[in-house]
Amino acid sequence: MTRTPGLRKPPWLKVRLPAGSDAVRTATVLRSLRLRTVCREARCPNTGECWAAGTATIMILGDRCTRACRFCAVETHALPPPPDPDEPRRVAEGVAALGLRYAVITSVTRDDLPDGGAGCFAETLRELRRRSPATQVELLIPDFGGDTGALEVVAGAAPDVVGHNLETARRLSSAIRDPRTDYDRSLRVLEYLGGRGLETKSALLLGLGETPGEVEEALRDLRRVGVLHVAMGQYLAPTAGHVPVAEYVTPEAFDAWAARARALGFHSVAAGPRVRSSYLAGEVTGPAIRPWAPASRAS
Repeated sequence: MTRTPGLRKPPWLKVRLPAGSDAVRTATVLRSLRLRTVCREARCPNTGECWAAGTATIMILGDRCTRACRFCAVETHALPPPPDPDEPRRVAEGVAALGLRYAVITSVTRDDLPDGGAGCFAETLRELRRRSPATQVELLIPDFGGDTGALEVVAGAAPDVVGHNLETARRLSSAIRDPRTDYDRSLRVLEYLGGRGLETKSALLLGLGETPGEVEEALRDLRRVGVLHVAMGQYLAPTAGHVPVAEYVTPEAFDAWAARARALGFHSVAAGPRVRSSYLAGEVTGPAIRPWAPASRAS
């Protein structure tokens, strides 16, 4: 990892704004159905590229999170508005309208809800299966406070992939993530879901001050609990009030981490300065997962 003098953003992080007919079409569909995306809410640097490709990561359960991680741009609120019961239908309609082969559904964390929003994930997936049966679906979930009942609701819905992000190294976790979040709990969540026969995925942000040994430890921890897919990207501070960038990791270093992750046995790896957990998921994670088999989903 290479520390950038003055921490000025390097040229490889230059991004383009959403443009072209496909980007406009994606924005129009999302707006017409009142759908939120993590692209906008979390200020993702890849919005232009993904929207131009007709893809987006849809965010359910509102736009206000009950947690306040120091790296995240999503607004925090102790008691967000209640979920919209019509949202699963609108999400499924949007995915169908966009003709997505691979859809990623994520959410804010909703500690205020009895099930943490697990039921909404399951209902959204059921609607997607009904309207777009050929679409592969990845659910990127919060930890639900480690509640196995909520995790079982998600597992029972049988997504093609279920993701939960470890985010950072063990040493930095308590300082970077909300105090109600826990490194080992995240690993237990992933282990539980993998134990239910699901394809599991996680992501790490680099450039928060972690050491190479700590990245290695995190990757090994993820493999130890059976995680099959991993994404690694550069942390970018959303505002001056968020935790500052400690270093900019070069593309060459990301390539080396990708090779290391593959050597550790991950089935798919996305690693690069602009990579996020759902970046090009249809091209990277999609081909690496098992084909959809209805019989196996009932197990």
